[in-house]
Amino acid sequence: MIQMTESTQGSDAAAVERTLAGDPDAYRVLVERHSRNLFRLAYRMTSNEQDAEEIVQDAFLRAYRKLGQFESRANFGTWVYRIAVNCALDRRRKRSAAERHRASPAEDDADAPRAIEQRASASPAPDRLALSAELGKQIVSALEALSPAERAAFVMRHWEGCAIEEIAQALHLRNNATKNTVFRAVQKLRRALEPLLAKEPVTPGTRRAMPAAQGTES
Repeated sequence: MIQMTESTQGSDAAAVERTLAGDPDAYRVLVERHSRNLFRLAYRMTSNEQDAEEIVQDAFLRAYRKLGQFESRANFGTWVYRIAVNCALDRRRKRSAAERHRASPAEDDADAPRAIEQRASASPAPDRLALSAELGKQIVSALEALSPAERAAFVMRHWEGCAIEEIAQALHLRNNATKNTVFRAVQKLRRALEPLLAKEPVTPGTRRAMPAAQGTES
């Protein structure tokens, strides 16, 4: 979720105005300010660093070409974020079935779901390390098995903290359809990951947790 201070929004608006006026350096300010958020989103939606970098570039290029359509009262960060979501969706939809199921190195999955990240031990035993590696691969595989819309909805809701309304606008869906998309994604991930999570020993006083199958709150 893009959170902008009032001063940053004002600075963005000024940079947009300077860009439209022909200042060659003004748009660079916007790119440097928002590229990290867009890369994080794109990587979480693709699990591939090169794809994420290209999505960020494509998003800023599309935004630049459409800058004349940008409303000055709007939030540039939110606007370009939605463009990045669409770029990521386009890329995933164009990938072949073989590429969608392509295995990715476990170490590339730096953003495993929070419930799984919290299981990491400061001094993990060898069996825990093996399970973590297996989980990393399974997470990537499970995410790849989601539809483009399901993955986008899950990433935006559970990793980016976006409200249902924000996701609905980005995916061009009604709120109820968006809630259902988030719910389906969580259910699919739960089914894919539960067999592995069941292998992990649970210490007294702890509980196994999966991302809640929710999406109904805004």
